[in-house]
Amino acid sequence: MAGDRGVEILALTCNQATSRLVVIDIQEKLGAAMPEKVLARVVRNVNLLLTAADRLGVPVTVSEQYPKGLGPTDARVAAAIPPSAHRFEKTCFSCADAEGFSAVIGDARRRQVILAGMESHVCVLQTAMDLLAAGFQPFVIEDAVCSRRLENYQNALQRLRRAGVVIATAESVVFEWLRDARHGHFKALSAMVR
Repeated sequence: MAGDRGVEILALTCNQATSRLVVIDIQEKLGAAMPEKVLARVVRNVNLLLTAADRLGVPVTVSEQYPKGLGPTDARVAAAIPPSAHRFEKTCFSCADAEGFSAVIGDARRRQVILAGMESHVCVLQTAMDLLAAGFQPFVIEDAVCSRRLENYQNALQRLRRAGVVIATAESVVFEWLRDARHGHFKALSAMVR
């Protein structure tokens, strides 16, 4: 099946074997500017995605936007990042423009890119749009992204939907990766969403 731009659509749901997780700029100083409840939701859901990705063998990439100025990755998120994760620093807003990013996500078998992080209307949006244009299938996780202002968050999700980016939730992605309650990691991962 082809999309409007001739982009091959891999599936309507996430597949563990064809996915990768990209966590964008969940950093101390950015987090401090977010509404407290929103930040708590994002941290909880990003940690769910990181734990599921680690247990299910989904590759993880983590970016930091100018950490010298915005600080390191939030400690609550950093603790859940798998040791195998690829980490990189950037100054550009789109991860797609960061040096080495294309090489890291270039695996032709993993065209679904699950995006979480900050801020929805800047780095997340630009990364998703660039990935879509490059033939990937981005999924933006609406309960694992945020912006300082609600209107920016809402506008970003609206623009992304109109562009053809899939908007999903962290729980949906995890259960799509698992596919079956008989999966060996179902019990542990489903306990995290209660």
